[in-house]
Amino acid sequence: MPLLIVWVILLGSCADDAPKVHGVSSAVDTAARRRAERNGWLMARQRELAERFPSIAYRTIVLRTRRQQDSLFRAFGVGRFPDTAKVLATLNRKELRFIRVGDSVVVPSLVVTDLRAYSVFPQFYPQAVDIPKLIVLSNKYQAYACYEHGELVRFAACNSGSKGKPTLPGKYFCNWKQRLRVSSLNDEWVLPYTINFHQYAGCAFHAFEMPGRPVSHACVRQFLDDAEWLYRWVRPGNVRDSIGRFLERGTPVIIVDMFDYRRPRYGPWLDLRSNRELPVELPSDPLAVEEPWIPLSQIPQKLRRGLPNIGRYRVALDTLRARGIIDSTFRFRESVDYNERRRQRQAAQKQSTPPTITPVQPKP
Repeated sequence: MPLLIVWVILLGSCADDAPKVHGVSSAVDTAARRRAERNGWLMARQRELAERFPSIAYRTIVLRTRRQQDSLFRAFGVGRFPDTAKVLATLNRKELRFIRVGDSVVVPSLVVTDLRAYSVFPQFYPQAVDIPKLIVLSNKYQAYACYEHGELVRFAACNSGSKGKPTLPGKYFCNWKQRLRVSSLNDEWVLPYTINFHQYAGCAFHAFEMPGRPVSHACVRQFLDDAEWLYRWVRPGNVRDSIGRFLERGTPVIIVDMFDYRRPRYGPWLDLRSNRELPVELPSDPLAVEEPWIPLSQIPQKLRRGLPNIGRYRVALDTLRARGIIDSTFRFRESVDYNERRRQRQAAQKQSTPPTITPVQPKP
């Protein structure tokens, strides 16, 4: 009898376990089916968006005469049709006033006023489908892309940091924005539509002149209309801790590469032959990209005291070299407070100027 009871108990235990195993198996099957459906949708969406613009060929011409330049400007409606003129400016990464006789210029076979047609980034970024808003920037191609849940919603030209003050690759977040900002380092720099994305190095998107090469002080220059659009689109961080760090971060910014500063003029966008070429490689997990390695020299002196994780900034230069991001000939320029320098120069001039002595007139 005891044996029979044990057998019944064991049988009951097995019977109870069977539905649980079956339930786990069903859950696994359901999850696998959902993943397959999601992957199928992502692939279909990627194919669909890849074909939303026609194929456009590019050719590079050299403007040998003023007459040829005038003819080019007329063809793109410069001075009459802003949308078509913007195509020429975006493809060449510069304001049209910087296009001169002797320049090489990239020209499309078809003018499409939706600038996403000329994007060097994919029209769809599957790995970013769960991210509400994301900016991806290529220093190499002097352009950035704005994605909403993986779909490209804006493509724009930019001019990023110069060789001595580069905009370094890595993961950033938009911190704060200001409609019209006067630079804290130089009050002669007035910067419309400023969006800060590194609060210590002072890296920011803003409108400023666009000569067609990386020339800024680690910031990202844009055309005015692109700067205004981006200003309205991004979500800034809005919660700070007791020492001013952002806890709730804003729109992420992923910078993926470096410009080849050995090029004497222009950039690799002149080497492209069609809009079907998508040369920018996107990270497989954008939010897993590590934060930038910014050398301490790029932080203004007045901000270095109390800088969070200062050790990372001290080893950044060696890290950048070890990883091949910069070579041994690369020299960073120290961050300069031009306002303070100007005040010191004015004080020195004031001290070196002898006082004016007014002669005393004799009394009549």
